[in-house]
Amino acid sequence: MSSQDRPVSTFKSKLKSSLPYTLAVAIIGFVALWIRILPSDSVFLSNGFVRFGGNDPWYHMRTLNALLENYPNRMFFNPMTDYPYGSYIHFGPLFDQMMAITSLFLGMGSPSQELVNTVGAYFPAVLGALTVVPVYYIGKCLGGRKTGILAAILIAFAPGQFLSRSMIGFTDHHVAEALFSTFFMMFFMLALISSKEKGLSFEHVITKNLSVLKEPLVYSVMAGIMYSAYQLSWPGASLFLLVALVYAVFQYILNNFRKESSDYLGFTGIVTFLVSTILILPFVHSDMGFSMYYYSWFHVVTAFGAMTGFVFLSLIEKEFNRGNIKGYYYPLVIFGIVILGLLAAKIAVPSLYSLVINAPNTIFGIKTGGASTIAEASSIFYEGGVFTLSRVFGNFTMSGFFASLLGMLILAVNIFRKPKPEEVLVLVWSFLIFLTIYGQNRFAYYYSINVAVLSAYVGGLLLELVKWDQLNENFKSSVKSPADIPGFLKFVKIEQVIAVLAIAVVLIYPVYGSAMQLTKGTGGPDGPWIEACMWLQSYTPDPGMDYNAVYEAPENGELFQYPDTAYGVMSWWDYGHWIETIGHRMPNANPFQAGIGGRRGSIEDENQPGSSTFFTAQSEEEATAVLEAVDPNPDKAGARYIVSDVEMATSKFYAMSAWTLDTEGYYQSYWTGNGNQYLPSTRYFNSMESRLHILDGNGLKQYRLVHETWAYQTQEVVYKQVYNLLFEDRIPETDTGYVKIFEYVKGARITGTASPNETVKISTTILTGQGRTFDYSQSTTSDSMGRYEFTVPYSTEGPIPGETQFDTAPSGSYVVSYGTTIKEVRVGEEAVLNGEEVKV
Repeated sequence: MSSQDRPVSTFKSKLKSSLPYTLAVAIIGFVALWIRILPSDSVFLSNGFVRFGGNDPWYHMRTLNALLENYPNRMFFNPMTDYPYGSYIHFGPLFDQMMAITSLFLGMGSPSQELVNTVGAYFPAVLGALTVVPVYYIGKCLGGRKTGILAAILIAFAPGQFLSRSMIGFTDHHVAEALFSTFFMMFFMLALISSKEKGLSFEHVITKNLSVLKEPLVYSVMAGIMYSAYQLSWPGASLFLLVALVYAVFQYILNNFRKESSDYLGFTGIVTFLVSTILILPFVHSDMGFSMYYYSWFHVVTAFGAMTGFVFLSLIEKEFNRGNIKGYYYPLVIFGIVILGLLAAKIAVPSLYSLVINAPNTIFGIKTGGASTIAEASSIFYEGGVFTLSRVFGNFTMSGFFASLLGMLILAVNIFRKPKPEEVLVLVWSFLIFLTIYGQNRFAYYYSINVAVLSAYVGGLLLELVKWDQLNENFKSSVKSPADIPGFLKFVKIEQVIAVLAIAVVLIYPVYGSAMQLTKGTGGPDGPWIEACMWLQSYTPDPGMDYNAVYEAPENGELFQYPDTAYGVMSWWDYGHWIETIGHRMPNANPFQAGIGGRRGSIEDENQPGSSTFFTAQSEEEATAVLEAVDPNPDKAGARYIVSDVEMATSKFYAMSAWTLDTEGYYQSYWTGNGNQYLPSTRYFNSMESRLHILDGNGLKQYRLVHETWAYQTQEVVYKQVYNLLFEDRIPETDTGYVKIFEYVKGARITGTASPNETVKISTTILTGQGRTFDYSQSTTSDSMGRYEFTVPYSTEGPIPGETQFDTAPSGSYVVSYGTTIKEVRVGEEAVLNGEEVKV
């Protein structure tokens, strides 16, 4: 064979040997995709409506549609949420741009809304399935192809948050985070392995030795591109920058102790983060300063700082080698430089210093107060303040979780031998991501990658123990056709069969079983919420905003100038994106935890106006004061409509009070036939949420029910039973509308005269759009001149054009009664809206 033919022959040989594994990874990827699109029937509803899962996916579809409407201009400031302030969009642009480009391509430049919704629904499933590829290569680098294939299988079936966030309809950037961060780790690892195998040094860079530099350079550039893609999917991507830096410090220290060159590491880090520094620059909003939550100078400085860190670590190593300084001084020097760097940042750029100091607690710390009620932000190990492993096993399975811990232990032991760079990298990466789930369980979608790799690593070691590679070679050499299989079986040993069965039963089957349980649906708004939001869009006045327009952000320190017709919709923050995206109305609070109000420090702090303060208010007057304080404009209230569901009135009420840091007294222990139970107390029933949802707003002067959805069987009945026992009342103990929409109005003033100091009552029967009736009543005492006055929120004459087209109203006149006198009163809608007087 000639020298010219040898490379071609080698390439063909490599291609032939890798082809079965490439096909295996492709098949695993298709299986992963199939799992993720199983619940398509729960996403694509029969009426043509697409139900995206969760909360943030709706906001991504909102920003996607705005992007396509104004392509290529993207919305950065959104006045249609967090009314009356608006909100800067912290979401990374890449996820929306990928969906937009896909939609434009498939729609030949003019995609229909149906196509856009379809692309949005399928996109997370495709990205989740693609994650199989980098996981395979990471596993292969760590323990060979068998480990790579096993890792690919495990991540394909990985249950918990990784699967739920990559399911069809869960159109959120989290799956893009997982994909691009894993690709980043894969290319970073390949660059390290390649540069070390080739003996790369900085002299090769100076002499431009391309035969050595070419492959490591390509891998390092790709690592930088993938880190940038990750960064442009989530502004908190500095988490993996931290992983790379912590790994680098450990690797430099280990190399110095062993008197090994770290040039390969310095080259990889410098190129990677130089590329990411350049790529992030065009997306920086300089007016954001050093914010970690928006694309700002923070992202440029941290990437450039990481690159500089690799430069300094390499220079220090060169000086140590030149001076023949002992290796144990190296970590002391690094520690000193870090302290000096922080002191310099504190003096020169205090805002950056504050971000760097507080960032670890933001990621790794356990949340308290209202933030602890955010489901995804709570620790995976604590539920309701009690240590538990239930959520851990739900995300990773018991065997997978303990296999990952065993894998880290084995890698840690290897450090005391002669660890490979890829082993140290996986160990540091896995340990730091493990710490993140201690702080916030949402990061389980990251740790699922580590669990798959580490479990596969343990499984691969087991196969090595039973000489699996030898069996594989025997198969290749002896099996040329199906007829050769019986002869091959004589090479198979019982321990090899047991090992394969153990891996299948202990590692693969549990994740498969858990995954199948999660393929029932993706959550998102249920029927009542969809109907309620669509009712808002169709039957409430146009707020005067161009829904898909790209608005300019207000000047620094100024408020966005809304039209006089604009108004807010008050609800709990969970539902803000649904109200905006489905209802085309402006929520006061949203899932970015904006507009919640309450207290963030201690109970002594001022209770800020917002949704938590409004719904926990102990009187109508207090709630109205909160509503009016929401808007800095003294002539406008912060919201015109209030939307409540039964969960806000029952299971989510505690979260509302937690944000105010005042949870005592809403529930008390009562003795029942089943023992002591915590049931709602007087303070709960005095809350605005109870007055609205449980009591239908009965007796309120400026809040009226304008629409309710159909009812479900819920805890509402129990709450009403407790109310009747506490107050010796007889309200109907039935389930009512799952979602209720109330309107805040000035209220008509009904005035008249009776005998002095006489009890006067006004009442009417309200008929809802669901055909349900309930009583509305107030009572007062006339003054010394016999004068009385009621403020009532309902019109007896029906809706008027241009205003709320309510389907819930009195079935007849108001009845005013005192003594033996009974009078009927009709009230027009104009009087209710304008606060006009109606004389009896």
